[in-house]
Order: sequence, then C-alpha cells, then structure tokens
Amino acid sequence: MITLVFSVEGEPKGKGRPRFSKVGGFVKTYTDQKTRDYESLISKAARTAMGETPPMEGPVSVSMYFRLPIPKSTPKKRVASLLGGLVRPTKKPDLDNMNKAILDAMNGIVYKDDSQVVTIHSKKVYSTHTGVDICIMEEI
Repeated sequence: MITLVFSVEGEPKGKGRPRFSKVGGFVKTYTDQKTRDYESLISKAARTAMGETPPMEGPVSVSMYFRLPIPKSTPKKRVASLLGGLVRPTKKPDLDNMNKAILDAMNGIVYKDDSQVVTIHSKKVYSTHTGVDICIMEEI
C-alpha cells in the first residue's frame, strides 16, 4: 500500500471557472492563468514527492489540510481565536474549488485520473504559515 504525504507552501487557491473565447466561429474553453499557475505548483510538488514511483492505479483516499492567511482586517485581540480554531474560515476560496484544483493538478502524476479518488477529507483553517498539506493513500 502506497502512502504519499507532502506540503505546498503559499496561499491556497480555488479552481477558477472555465473561460470561453470565440476563435474563428468555434468556442474555445480554457483555464485562467491563476489556476494554471497554482495547479503547476501543486503538480511540481507531487512529482517531487512521487519520485520514480508510477501513478497509483486503484482507488485512493485523499486528505487535504488548507492553511489560509488571517485576514488583514482582523483585530489583534481576535487573532488567537482564529489560530486556535475557535473561528474557522467561511469566506472564499470555497473548499470544493480548492479540492478540485488539487485533485486536477495530481492527475497523471499521483494517480492516473482523479476518478480513482473514492474518499476525500478536507479542512480549512487559519494559519500564519499558508499552504496545503496533502496525504494520498491507496485504498484496499
């Protein structure tokens, strides 16, 4: 059973909505640059963590722990409650969009396709060190 654990530092981002443009009478669908940059960062970290190991082929479980920045407008006396988990992030980015960005970025690297993901655990918290901690396990 393969278990892979790695972290990616930097502010977590949600997957952006698909964009559309008309080219010669045809509609072209594309992903915005911010999303492509973030997914590239995740892909690079996943490749490093996988090393020479081929992508997993069976069902997998993915856990993601998103560490979001404390809003600049937060009063200093309230910061401790945010860091202690008493106040949780309920603003954007949406948890499902962050999950999607991570899962899509690991396609073909950690697993052949994100359709193999059968279990997802994800959580977003405030932190002074932004990033995401990712754990992928083969299911039996």
